[in-house]
Amino acid sequence: MFPLGAVLLPGQPLPLRVFEPRYLTMLRDVAAGDGRFGVVLIERGFEVGGGDQRFAVGCVASIEQVRPMGGGRVGLIARGQERIEVVEWLPDDPYPRAEVWRLPDLTWADDDAPRLAETERTVRRALTVMSEHRSPALPADIELADDPVTRSWQLVWIAQLGVLDQLALLRSSSLGELLETTARLTSEALELLPLQSPDEPD
Repeated sequence: MFPLGAVLLPGQPLPLRVFEPRYLTMLRDVAAGDGRFGVVLIERGFEVGGGDQRFAVGCVASIEQVRPMGGGRVGLIARGQERIEVVEWLPDDPYPRAEVWRLPDLTWADDDAPRLAETERTVRRALTVMSEHRSPALPADIELADDPVTRSWQLVWIAQLGVLDQLALLRSSSLGELLETTARLTSEALELLPLQSPDEPD
């Protein structure tokens, strides 16, 4: 398991620079296996040094690229896969370990189509407005996947919501809930945007 100060969502790319000895060991073990590890959000504490408290719901990451960076560091790019929930944290050995179970995949229904269209309009409008107040991380016309479930998750991670909002969305029990909540949280964030200074983080 790799606790981070960020939420990983299904389909989302995850660039990492690994330098702690325990996580370098984890990376070697993962690379020798199926190339997958769990990512959860840190609830209290820091990424470096251990002793942190963690939220239970997370996402499996699958390694796509690994490259040495010198100085004992390793860079990697992974991608979010299925959602998981921690059943029990195990003793570190030497990195965090846990027993987890897979959360059900969200499935598409035809009546989700209007929600997807409305959520996409809301998120793209938010990216346009953000560009007037601060430098956007992503363009408003960014291309998204054709698959509707993948597209729905992509809307969550391009919406630039806070980590606790993203965590709440990761816990969604249906695709309709995911889309409706994404649209609502994005609209709420958009209303607060004029109150922020340029380039001030959420």
